[in-house]
Amino acid sequence: MRKVLLPTLIIIAASLLVLRLFYLQVINDSFKLKSDNNAIKIQYDYPERGYIYDRNGKLLVANQPSYDIMVIPRDIKNLDTLEFCQLLDITKDDFLKKITKAKVYSPRLPSVFLAQLNKSEFAAFQEKIRKFEGFYFQKRSLRDYQVNFGANVFGFITQVNDKLVEKNPYYNNGDLIGKQGVEESYEDILRGIKGVKYFQKDKYNREIGSFKEGKYDTIAVQGEDINLTIDAELQKYGEELMINKRGGIVAIEPKTGEILALITAPSYDPAILVGRQRSKNYTLLYRDSIAKPLYDRGLLAEYPPGSPFKILTGLIGLQEGVINEQTTYVCNHGFSYAPGRFMKCHDSGPRQLHNGIYNSCNTYFANVYLRIIGKYASTPYSVDVWSNHVKSFGLGQFMGYDLPTGKKGKIPNSKTYKKMYPGWGYSGKTIISNAIGQGEIVMTPIQLANMMATVANEGYYYTPHIIKKIKGEKIDPKFTTKHVTTIDKKYFAPMISGLFDVYNLGTASALRVEGIDICGKTGTAENYAKIGGVRTKLEDHSIFVAFAPKDNPKIAIAIMIENGGFGATIAGPIASLMIEKYLRGKITRTDLEKRTLERSLQDRYAKLGGQSEAVKLEMKRRDSILKSKMIVPKIKIDTTKQL
Repeated sequence: MRKVLLPTLIIIAASLLVLRLFYLQVINDSFKLKSDNNAIKIQYDYPERGYIYDRNGKLLVANQPSYDIMVIPRDIKNLDTLEFCQLLDITKDDFLKKITKAKVYSPRLPSVFLAQLNKSEFAAFQEKIRKFEGFYFQKRSLRDYQVNFGANVFGFITQVNDKLVEKNPYYNNGDLIGKQGVEESYEDILRGIKGVKYFQKDKYNREIGSFKEGKYDTIAVQGEDINLTIDAELQKYGEELMINKRGGIVAIEPKTGEILALITAPSYDPAILVGRQRSKNYTLLYRDSIAKPLYDRGLLAEYPPGSPFKILTGLIGLQEGVINEQTTYVCNHGFSYAPGRFMKCHDSGPRQLHNGIYNSCNTYFANVYLRIIGKYASTPYSVDVWSNHVKSFGLGQFMGYDLPTGKKGKIPNSKTYKKMYPGWGYSGKTIISNAIGQGEIVMTPIQLANMMATVANEGYYYTPHIIKKIKGEKIDPKFTTKHVTTIDKKYFAPMISGLFDVYNLGTASALRVEGIDICGKTGTAENYAKIGGVRTKLEDHSIFVAFAPKDNPKIAIAIMIENGGFGATIAGPIASLMIEKYLRGKITRTDLEKRTLERSLQDRYAKLGGQSEAVKLEMKRRDSILKSKMIVPKIKIDTTKQL
């Protein structure tokens, strides 16, 4: 039996192998297409990317034709290198580097030699392409920006790197991919599906027709169009107001979580990252470590929220029952909470929740915080109760929005303070700075805006998102899922009343817009930085949060201006102007508009380490912007001269 078993197994195995080879080579020859078959040429047909529109159907990003010069290294013969380099305006060193890179990728497969030629550049090459064996052109589609703002929203298109080609079989060397913004978030939808054609070659390397009569050819499918939640006019106006300032602005529609504006400053014209100058321009932007134009401050910058956080302190105090609307504390320009410990305040007199909010009284909210932390016998337990309330507003965590970058901020809990104060206890007085949005609390502008949207909704929010509609697709259901806070709805009404009177009786009374009921809160956050190795106090950050109208709110907004000073000085006017712009489509507070457009903080930023070339250029353009009140490309990089 054993003598028969081994030969039988060998015969069966051999038979299976023969059958499999017959299937692959005779019946199914598709695997031929996946090898470096010298007799087959593969040509890709790249589709147009989907168009990008704003919430009102305004076209923001379209496409334009472009051409890549492709090379198959082993097919290069009798090349006049000098003529070739002069025609494409490259050096011989550049030529050798590109050829070497192509050979490393594959001597027999095509790779991009020179990318993104425009029509005129391509026309000159096309006339003589017959002289350059081994080279051919590949038509592609590049972005054509219809606006000169919103660069951080859109992102940009760049070539895939080698790691991605190895990881994702869809992409080949030289393919384009979306990076940052919606181009990255919705790459799979916008890119479409590339087509492919297979051509048979003879022994002389000449094309003799399609392979298998086009059996395996596919056609390109254009990418799907998308509508963003962004209001183009509001985005444009916000970027105007942020000229010569640094910071972030985020505006949200409270009832839906749709992002109406996402602004970072300084920014740049998205068109400079298209074409042959893209790499050089990107390098200039990337190396600008002073102004950081590629750094999206609306999503990434983490700041102490300052006085706007008093809103949450008050709401938690009401929810925990440690105060009511009539609870009163007397302020005398500050609060002495321990020997030698004094929290300064610009306010004075008896304060309750209502006037404590609109006068932004530190003393009032410090006392409320001490009651919250002192409610339970265990301070760590009280801190966790407080922390969980705060986090129910979407703070201290990645929010799940549909953009590829972000920071989660920081909301401390008992574990935080166990690490900070090992071996000994702490009390509410130890961490009292949390009461007024300082201490260990940091938030991003989008988190601040979402906090205000939640207050406007009286206790719930939808995950902020930037996609409104995808042609032929449904948006992610997580964007229509309601998130409810731990604060009962009944406690929001007295808080909203106080926020309304910030504009009528309090710190933003000079910022009122006739006929629009705005609820808001000023903020000024302390700002320290290391300069020359020394911790130095700098000009405070200017913060403002608001929503409007008071009843049935349509917009919630957060503004953070680095080194801007008092909240009502710079951030506040921007909030009022953007709210009026969105609700009315025009501006009546032209005094605020003029003052804000003219205000430059570049002298303050210069103290932090000089000025980048981008910022210098921005300052030169300010006068023309003010005259026309029409935004021009900020940090526009000359594509013919290096800064």
